[in-house]
Amino acid sequence: QVQLVESGGGLVQAGGSLRLSCAASGRTFSTNAMGWFRQAPGKEREFVAAVSWSGRSTNYADSVKGRFTISRDNAKNTVYLQMNSLKPEDTAVYYCAAALRWPTAHYDYWGQGTQVTVSS
Repeated sequence: QVQLVESGGGLVQAGGSLRLSCAASGRTFSTNAMGWFRQAPGKEREFVAAVSWSGRSTNYADSVKGRFTISRDNAKNTVYLQMNSLKPEDTAVYYCAAALRWPTAHYDYWGQGTQVTVSS
């Protein structure tokens, strides 16, 4: 089992920045990919970004390319999502997820989520 705990969410004005963190514990050696997803009110959960175990490979949703950066520190079992130039449409609950394979569209473990609210 892998446990994931997100932090760093909050309220920010449009154009501002936030950095989300996701701390992993448990059988972290078995995870390969880490990702961020988000779910806005009344919408389905959507993919935001993912990073491979080494950190050398990343994927981003088109809506966040050039604004968000995913990274990881394996020594700290932590993955980050740096969010710049935030827009009101980025408002959502952001979830961290871990997968056993890379690349993958299937994630095996999920955190509880952290709220990000961007005011206009």
